[in-house]
Amino acid sequence: MVAAGAVAASVALWPSGGDGEPTGASVPSAARSAASPTTPARATPSPSPTRTYPLSQTPRTIPAVREHTPARGPGWRPATGARVVVDDAGLSDEGQLLAGELKLTYAGETKARDGDVELGLDKGSAGPESYTLTVKDRRVTITAPTDTGVFYGTRTLKQEVHGGGTASEGVVRDRPAKPQRGFMLDIARKHFTAAWIEDRVRELGDLKFNQFGLHFSDDQGFRIQSDTHPEIVSKEHLSKAEVRSIIDLAASRHITVVPEIDSPGHLGAVLAAHPDLQLRNVNGVPTRGAVDISKPAAATLVDQLLNEYAGLFPGAYWHIGGDEYQALTVANPAASYPQLAAAATKAYGSGASVADLATGWLNDRAAVVRGHDRTPRAWNDGFFRGGTVQVDDDVQVAYWTGKEIGARPPVEYLSAGRKLINYNDEFLYYVLGQPQTFVYPTGQRIYEQWTPLVVRGTTAVPAKYDAQILGGVFAVWCDRSAAQTQDQVAAGIRMPLRAMIQKLWDPRTPTLPWADFRTLADRLG
Repeated sequence: MVAAGAVAASVALWPSGGDGEPTGASVPSAARSAASPTTPARATPSPSPTRTYPLSQTPRTIPAVREHTPARGPGWRPATGARVVVDDAGLSDEGQLLAGELKLTYAGETKARDGDVELGLDKGSAGPESYTLTVKDRRVTITAPTDTGVFYGTRTLKQEVHGGGTASEGVVRDRPAKPQRGFMLDIARKHFTAAWIEDRVRELGDLKFNQFGLHFSDDQGFRIQSDTHPEIVSKEHLSKAEVRSIIDLAASRHITVVPEIDSPGHLGAVLAAHPDLQLRNVNGVPTRGAVDISKPAAATLVDQLLNEYAGLFPGAYWHIGGDEYQALTVANPAASYPQLAAAATKAYGSGASVADLATGWLNDRAAVVRGHDRTPRAWNDGFFRGGTVQVDDDVQVAYWTGKEIGARPPVEYLSAGRKLINYNDEFLYYVLGQPQTFVYPTGQRIYEQWTPLVVRGTTAVPAKYDAQILGGVFAVWCDRSAAQTQDQVAAGIRMPLRAMIQKLWDPRTPTLPWADFRTLADRLG
């Protein structure tokens, strides 16, 4: 009985199986002998048996981790009585979120014990979004230089144990390749509910995206409450309280919300309430969506909006638009719009063109948001070749197309030293109704053919420019707003988002073939 009791005690210490199942599930021979009915009652107990575990496998997550050092051990699963603890009060948000998701107890700043998850800050040297996740001695430790890195470590752990899985024994060292990993939503042409947007924020956070763009002003609508100009706001819109809730939720997921008020084109909803500011050609015909940039009142109105919303959106970035100004798509802008030509000459000298006036407008809007400590970005077709006036050096290029009139290849921007964000419309534009030549992008095509270096079309720019490409943004445009419901949009972008984040996190060829990647995405939900 004594010998049998010793065996029972040792068995109780063996960890459970599952993904961490050790090799040799049978009881060791010494233990079998000790437990045999023929064993003398006073026999010397055998030493506690030791199971041999196989080397752990690399975690299967989206995006895939960059580095994993395997080890032998049972791994970790959430269990009754397990806790989340932190070594810094600044990690309480991350700790409480994870505890709630895994149905563990949040214990705050206290010493970790067996079964716990411990979150800590460790300066390290791998970058502010890097983290280290260690599974050892029946506990998990996640450390990072910042709370953002710690958050990403918790996302990896959450995916590993999803559906009853086991976090792999060993050490994950992980970091993103690109600092800007974004999603942009056109809420101007189609109203999306705050609840739907918040669901996307949660989804993006779990995938380690860190930007959410809101394009809320266009010809078809202006969709956020305004106190300075309530007359321009569409009937269906988000209240400022709803936007604040979205921003707060995004911040809890380490996502920055990037607003866009596009100008001097795409202002049709604003102009509907201010027709006196509408651009008209030499024959008095109004130009769709275009504000007359020769009128000081136009700049005043747009700047009032920029200043108002700077108080609502606290993030570091601001999209100022600049694309598709219709005055510059005609054969002779100066002849068609003499008032613009005259204003250009007055502002910048006798050699200045309408394009120079548009560039000056863009720089003036950049100065407004810069005054709120925001970094401006603008669409690539708002940057014109040559001319008297150049776009300010700190304006980041949101490169979306090479199809527009006069569009320059990305290398022209990169060779000039500009920083660029990849919005490649060949892979990353989800345009409702598929107008013109647009087709809905697929996750497989992004996964197999796109990298951050593929900025225009299907051809990569030289690798020497990699550091200037800050990242990428997947954009939903609602040109034909009724073509899909909110739920259809969510389903349609699901796999493209997962494929894209894999390439922004690690641009190397993925180890999983597409079919396996899709299966993994379905398993993780």
